[in-house]
Amino acid sequence: MLEQKDIDRIIEMAWEDRTPFEAIKIQFGFSEANVIALMRKELKRSSFNLWRKRVNSGVSQKHSMKRNPEINRFKCSLQKTISMNKISKR
Repeated sequence: MLEQKDIDRIIEMAWEDRTPFEAIKIQFGFSEANVIALMRKELKRSSFNLWRKRVNSGVSQKHSMKRNPEINRFKCSLQKTISMNKISKR
C-alpha cells in the first residue's frame, strides 16, 4: 500500500510534461496503466480529462519514444540532488 506522500509524488510526476512514465516505473514500480488508474481514482473527473488530453497531445513527452533521442536522463543536469522527495541542502 502506498503512503499518501508517494501518491502525491506520483501525481506530481505524472503532471510534469518532461517526466516520462519510465521514470515513474523505475522509482515507484508503476506502469503507465497503473499511473492512469491512480490518476483516474485520485483526480476529479475534469482534472483527469485535462491530464489525459495533455498526455496524448504533442506537447507532453510522457512517452520516451516521443522524446528527442538525445535526452537520456530523467532530470536536468543542473537540478539539485533530490532525496526522499526533498531537495537536499548544500
